[in-house]
Amino acid sequence: MIDVEKIRQDFPMIVNHPKLIYFDNGATTYKPKAVIDAICNFYCNFTSNVERGDYETAIQADRAYDNTRKIIARLINCEPCEVAFTANITATLNQIAYGLGKGWLKKGDIVLTTLNEHASNLLPWFRLEKELGIEIQYIPVDNHGVVIMDEYKKLLNSQVKVVTLAHVTNVMGALQPIQQMTTLAHEVGALMVVDGAQSVPHHPIDVKALDVDFLGFSSHKMCGPDGVGVLYGKFELLDRMEPLLLGGGMNARFTSDADVILKNAPIKFEAGTPNIEGVIGLGAAAEYLMSIGMENISAYEKELRAYFAEKLKELDNIEFYNPNNTSGPITFNAKGVFAQDAAGYLGASHIAVRSGNHCAKVLHEVIGTDQTIRASLYFYNTKEEVDRFIEVAKNISLENAVGIFF
Repeated sequence: MIDVEKIRQDFPMIVNHPKLIYFDNGATTYKPKAVIDAICNFYCNFTSNVERGDYETAIQADRAYDNTRKIIARLINCEPCEVAFTANITATLNQIAYGLGKGWLKKGDIVLTTLNEHASNLLPWFRLEKELGIEIQYIPVDNHGVVIMDEYKKLLNSQVKVVTLAHVTNVMGALQPIQQMTTLAHEVGALMVVDGAQSVPHHPIDVKALDVDFLGFSSHKMCGPDGVGVLYGKFELLDRMEPLLLGGGMNARFTSDADVILKNAPIKFEAGTPNIEGVIGLGAAAEYLMSIGMENISAYEKELRAYFAEKLKELDNIEFYNPNNTSGPITFNAKGVFAQDAAGYLGASHIAVRSGNHCAKVLHEVIGTDQTIRASLYFYNTKEEVDRFIEVAKNISLENAVGIFF
């Protein structure tokens, strides 16, 4: 188990804001000093562009940038050549969708997904549906957002070319049976594309064991800096896929008659000057998480979430949408109070949560409401913070929530 109080001292935001209870980790996470130091070290000691620099600091920048690729490969158990850096998980999922849309998918092909998904993993497929004539079908989920496997099996056939969904959903926190789903998808020749934004930061991930074809996640949701995402793909698939962006750094050569030769994967997916300091910071974040142990993080968060869920169930003024899930956010509403007003009431007591539809705008078809409050935990949160949350949440009412504005 982890020493939470010791860990909390690693985070300047916690040290500098001792009254703030931060339960908005599904949106972004705090950064440990190790990450801040790694970025500052780049700025202070070896600021240079990467690739083709033949001087000392440029070589140092190259090594630090490339080392992050090795660190991420170790984190998710893949080869460094299967890791490309993007701007965020949105950019990753767009690259995968549009990459598959160029020469892989055709009219009549089926893409399976769920109503749980974030906009980043629906809108690109919607565009391909309009442009290519592919068909999107939705896998039924239960009241907790978990895929109903018998229904999934019924949808699988030779027309299904892609199955894409979040490993852990960003509203309901449903932990999907990805390994089993991948095996079944491969049996009909379909590719498995996984949104790992809410799973990679919280659970040990082994892409070889899962056998997924593509996986994406974001740096800023795992204690790293903003503006960096990861695209994992099996090398033979990355090697075949066309990059969405073209420019400097990713081509081997080109001529005036438009003869273009791209570099090998993963470099061909990294057009232009990358977010060098962000990638270096991501490497530091991943090393920090691995030093604690992803198994330890997962176990601690599971216990903390269960504690939170049991406490929240006791409140009569709260409608709790995902009490039985063991991963991901706590999602709820205060009865008779608009979600944003209730979140504002919590915010006035120095409790940070997120309200709204959380970019999952079709999920209301599953849970019956399009606005919820999401409390999302991380390994630096504590039971004492949960207790404080409960003390405040039990007093949420329409009168009290509106009263903070007057």
